[in-house]
Amino acid sequence: MPRSTITVERPPRADDASLSHGLKQRHLSMIALGGVIGAGLFVGSGAGIAAAGPSIVVAYTLSGLLVMLVMRMLGEMSAAYPSSGSFSAHAERAFGPWAGFTAGWSFWVLLCTAVGLEGIGAAKIVTGWLPGTPEWAWVALFMVVFCGTNLAAVKNFGEFEFWFAALKVGAITLFLVLGVLAIAGVLPGTHAPGASNLTDFLPHGANGLIVGLLASVFAYGGLETVTIAAAESENPVRGVASAVRTAMWRIALFYVGSMAVVVTLVPWDSEEVVAKGPYVAALDHLGIPGAGRLMNVVVLVALLSAMNANIYGASRIAYSLVERGQGPRALAKVSGGVPRVAVLGSCFFGFVCVLLSYWRPSDVFPWLLNMIGAVILVVWIFIAVSQLRLRRRLESEAPEKLVVRMWAFPWLTWVALAGMAAVFVLMAREPGTRVQLYSTGGMTLVLAAIGCAWQRTRGRS
Repeated sequence: MPRSTITVERPPRADDASLSHGLKQRHLSMIALGGVIGAGLFVGSGAGIAAAGPSIVVAYTLSGLLVMLVMRMLGEMSAAYPSSGSFSAHAERAFGPWAGFTAGWSFWVLLCTAVGLEGIGAAKIVTGWLPGTPEWAWVALFMVVFCGTNLAAVKNFGEFEFWFAALKVGAITLFLVLGVLAIAGVLPGTHAPGASNLTDFLPHGANGLIVGLLASVFAYGGLETVTIAAAESENPVRGVASAVRTAMWRIALFYVGSMAVVVTLVPWDSEEVVAKGPYVAALDHLGIPGAGRLMNVVVLVALLSAMNANIYGASRIAYSLVERGQGPRALAKVSGGVPRVAVLGSCFFGFVCVLLSYWRPSDVFPWLLNMIGAVILVVWIFIAVSQLRLRRRLESEAPEKLVVRMWAFPWLTWVALAGMAAVFVLMAREPGTRVQLYSTGGMTLVLAAIGCAWQRTRGRS
């Protein structure tokens, strides 16, 4: 048998031995809960509503079903093989180092770029409150604060995310309660809108629904962080199992439920939905004093929470890759149970993205954004195909590790893959997303080629 075949089948070495296990179950539970309420929901959903109108509820439902299947597959593998490398380690275990390399480094680029984008978004909110202050200085301050948080013990990251998530969950729960009361006509000072805002359900036809569907798919990005964090928790298997099993009601309540409330209360073509964001627009529409300003604070918290979580996720993915021999060894240095060089490297890349947005806003920065545009779909495909292979292996070699099982295997896994393929086709149809698809495809092919070369080099050594 050729040596390269042996290399492909070799399982990845454990990559979490040096990391601490300072995350408690309450941290992991709240990270899982708050991770669903991301910046994409608060910030990006307005454009989806403007394109799809009330049918945005259908778009979020369809993409939510796809995400539930992805999370179930990822949960099955992460409960069986807890690892800070998450899907990257699973892809390597299923197909060899090249797959782990491709999935891991593409996701690292996505997370680091997102750190910069979230910093810029948070800075814009603060400079709106404090006009005349330099935007870049606020981004630098946020970067320093959360870099410091992640350089310290992992429990500090857990505490930040615990309270960030508690605020987000509380705010969106209050929003849903107020919205339902207003729709029912029992909120003082408001009248029930009935179905008056829902009559033009597909204002832009199928094309509008497609744009809304694509916007909703990418709003769900970031749910993978809980499977990365679980590897540093007191009980990784229980933590992953709990997070995955509650994913369905969380997605239905927070995403689909809030979109239904917004489009029922506010006309879909209101300029405020895009200008202020759907949640602020809905609260202003209800005339609740100060509610819109308070929601802006929640949006700021959501951006900072995502920034903090993405620095954490990027550093752990980088550390796991390097520990598995797929990156520069300097990033593997661990001190106090924290991969501090990986944290610094991830923050540095994120801040470079911020600088590019100021220095090269018309060429390099848009190219970078296009390159990460479809990375989350690439990651989901790696998750699905890895689960197809590893599930068979687990059933024959270690069935006791199947604490979480994918529903109706393998049929729903294939349904999920078909759904991802459909999203790719829709992206290729739309001029605005076609360039993202091609740019991400180019980056993925380059990383796969590097990963294959790296794998052959390791096989010969």
